[in-house]
Amino acid sequence: MPYAALRLLGEGIDPGDAHWTCADPVHLRFHQERLILADGSRVDISLAEAEALTGELNRYFADVGETFEFRAATPERWYLRLSAAADFETPPLSAMAGRRVDRQLPEEGRTAWLRKLLNEAQMLLHGQAINEARADAGRMTVNSLWLWGPGQLPRDLRAEWTAVCSDHPLARGLARCAGIAAQAAPTSLAALEQQAGADGRVLVTLDPLLRAVQYEDSEAWRDGLRALERDWFAPLAAAVRRGKVALDLRASTIYGEPAWQVERGDLWKFWKRPQPLQALAQQLAAEAPKA
Repeated sequence: MPYAALRLLGEGIDPGDAHWTCADPVHLRFHQERLILADGSRVDISLAEAEALTGELNRYFADVGETFEFRAATPERWYLRLSAAADFETPPLSAMAGRRVDRQLPEEGRTAWLRKLLNEAQMLLHGQAINEARADAGRMTVNSLWLWGPGQLPRDLRAEWTAVCSDHPLARGLARCAGIAAQAAPTSLAALEQQAGADGRVLVTLDPLLRAVQYEDSEAWRDGLRALERDWFAPLAAAVRRGKVALDLRASTIYGEPAWQVERGDLWKFWKRPQPLQALAQQLAAEAPKA
């Protein structure tokens, strides 16, 4: 999946036929003999800082005769236009934020030029006045980039949805690439019903708990879960009771993708008692295949 080109399209920027990779700014630090990654939201970069740093990267590589282009679409989402196709696989940044990093790029001969580019970018970032000022103020620096999702924009992409409602640029990019409507994520089920109407198949993405899980922020997770219960889950349960909707719930976890199908008749199965989230998590962990 060419995440970079699709995400760039979702930012409102045409990637054209060029090869792009996500080059998101990160901070790497040692913690208990492990290299831990913090993403751009944790580093709290400003747009002015992002534009200044990508400008310096572009000037450096232009001076050494390399035809690369760095671009900051937002403070925390950067892109790199490659001079040639690059075939490598690294996890998405969302899967690495707050976690241990073993290596940033595959140790393969075909990625040697890309590893060289990354090393030079790291050295350049280390000496920037912006980073020195951040370090003096006790703030995290932008000391590396996370390269992932390379490729070109796909053609003839099709979707089973009539519209996508999301604040995530990748979801919006997929919608635009498939030629369907891309709208902002609604704040609640009631807002979705007003926004989408009764016709069509609408995909909604909700990920307010992601950041809290990545950085083990239990208070933010509880607050986010309460908001989801109030604005989405409780209204959906009421709609199921009225026979208005049937639910297909899916949750991506480190143990797999649990799925639940719920229709009006399922709510009459009084012998199936609800489980607390803690009990459900323990059950999933016990049933997970051992590595």
